Amino acid sequence: MRSCLLIFFIFIRVLVANGQFHEIGAFIGGSNYIGDVGTRNYIHPNNLAYGLLYKWNVTTRYSFRVGVTFTKLDEKEFYTDDINRFRRSYKVENPLQEAVIGAEINFIEFNLHQERFRVSPYVFYGVSYFRYEQFYLTPNGPNSPPTYNSYGTTQKMGFPIILGVKFTPNPLWVIGLEMGARYTLTDNLDGSNPENQFSNNPGYQFGNIGNKDWYVFTGLTISFTFGDLPCYCKEK
Repeated sequence: MRSCLLIFFIFIRVLVANGQFHEIGAFIGGSNYIGDVGTRNYIHPNNLAYGLLYKWNVTTRYSFRVGVTFTKLDEKEFYTDDINRFRRSYKVENPLQEAVIGAEINFIEFNLHQERFRVSPYVFYGVSYFRYEQFYLTPNGPNSPPTYNSYGTTQKMGFPIILGVKFTPNPLWVIGLEMGARYTLTDNLDGSNPENQFSNNPGYQFGNIGNKDWYVFTGLTISFTFGDLPCYCKEK
């Protein structure tokens, strides 16, 4: 967690020194995971997610965005329409810390310096680097929960896509509502396909081991705008 925050603030300091127009703010919302444990719903935030974000508004259409987000992925099989998962009734938790970088594209020109109310849908593409806990599960029979076996933490890359809509109640603040799905390069956020010394051992694997896991953040962003006017405003 400390390393993610340190990288985030150093990166912002370097960009702010260029004297462009910036936003810095926070994300608050919920998280859920998509994989081999839990429900089959793609969007069902069930645990707190929070973080910090920074945007460098290059034009009225494009922004450079970085951020860090923290959560604990939490899935239960007590409430699912999949009868096999319901009978199994697994429950897993996995703390996750993410750093993300990429480009945000506005569908409508979003000039933050205009006094009137502005609104625009947007999409974000980028890459993420996240840390999570490695573990595997050993079943204890149909009437007992499995044993949770942790063997350290690791890092992986992911590929996020975020869809949202944002508006400006005034030129100093930007509020956004967004949903962001992350495709990851691991199949073990839920303990279903252990890696390293436990990899390729059928005794520890379950579910669809051919698919990678996803996780989703859904919530609200609030950012404060500051800095010099960017070139696209000076030219008008």
